[in-house]
Amino acid sequence: MNTTQHKTNYKNSPLGLIPEDWEVKTLGEVITIKGDYGINAAAVDFDEQLPIYIRITDIDDEGNFSSEKKKSVNDVNSSNFYLNKNDLVFVRTGATVGKSYLYNENDGKLVFAGFLIRFRVDTSKANDYFLWSFTKSKPYWDWVTSVSMRSGQPGINSSEYSSLKLPIPPLPEQNAIANCLSTWDKAIATQTQLIAQKELNKKAVMQQLLSGKKRLKGYSVEWKEMRLRDVFERVTSKNVEVNTNVVTISAQRGFIRQGDYFNKIVASDVLDNYFLVQKGDFCYNKSYSNGYPWGATKRLTDFDKAVVTTLYICFRIKSEASNSGEFFEQFFEVNSLDKGLTKIAHEGGRAHGLLNVTPNDFFGLKIKVPEYKEQTTIANILQCADEEIQLLKNKLQQLKDQKKGLMQVLFTGKKRLEF
Repeated sequence: MNTTQHKTNYKNSPLGLIPEDWEVKTLGEVITIKGDYGINAAAVDFDEQLPIYIRITDIDDEGNFSSEKKKSVNDVNSSNFYLNKNDLVFVRTGATVGKSYLYNENDGKLVFAGFLIRFRVDTSKANDYFLWSFTKSKPYWDWVTSVSMRSGQPGINSSEYSSLKLPIPPLPEQNAIANCLSTWDKAIATQTQLIAQKELNKKAVMQQLLSGKKRLKGYSVEWKEMRLRDVFERVTSKNVEVNTNVVTISAQRGFIRQGDYFNKIVASDVLDNYFLVQKGDFCYNKSYSNGYPWGATKRLTDFDKAVVTTLYICFRIKSEASNSGEFFEQFFEVNSLDKGLTKIAHEGGRAHGLLNVTPNDFFGLKIKVPEYKEQTTIANILQCADEEIQLLKNKLQQLKDQKKGLMQVLFTGKKRLEF
């Protein structure tokens, strides 16, 4: 990244200090189409003969179109809602209000849905990628927070988006900033794809090794069928020490502090009724979620002690000399209990989102496990894969932090690029 060496003079503006040759304009001043609302039509199964439907749920956290659960739209008015080059759409309501997407022709023919608002950037006045990049900056999200909650419900309408104030450098400088940030975006996208591929590879290996379908060289002893109660003992210790480290199970993230997850703290006077678990213990959360239709079982690894709701079924390995906690941590991660859970979850047992699974039935579930040495070998292989993925995630976070730092100086003119 080459920066200019000449001295920059600054001036006061509604956005704070900016370079003298910059302007402050509203979004409405740099667009040609001023805030169209999307089509109100139902999504249908994806069909190559129909246009692709882009809804608020199809825009990922980076502002890209996610094609994982692609849908189509079949409506006589669809042609009036096609996205075109230089189109920038914003989420207008709900928890993701403020999120934006810049149309990319590589995403296909997209029709935008009713909870999105479309603006078309006037490229004689602004670089569309520059504007889209600004919608990922802290000043933009501070504005979203301020505007969206005025009515008490998260929402920003077309006229409000049009009033968004933007720092507008000369167009050549906008182009330079856009090119710079796109370099980081491409690196972030590449790293994200690499992580996704590594996770897919690991999942495939897990399914082979943890089911016994693929055996490692040097191991031939037949896996033994057992019940959970043969390997584990239930943990029902009450929190008599009034430990305040309340954790909850997130299917995607494992054990996390409840204050971080729900943004609230459980009162200490009720904590003595919670279960106290220790590092290495397992807990089964009977609540179903995306990717975990029959609940999730996680191992406590980040805390020495924690307290959990008595709705969880908690347990620990009877003998660490006979069975590996690291092996079973991976074993439960591939939903190895789901087949058995389908048989013991009682009819009408999804009240309040919880499966009706009794501890007695749970510990009666059958599993097939290898001898201890093979368990540890499998666990070591999968832990190495986890460590590699974590290193890649660390690199991804570094790239995101670098981009965040760049935006802080490029959108304020503290750093000027050559153009």
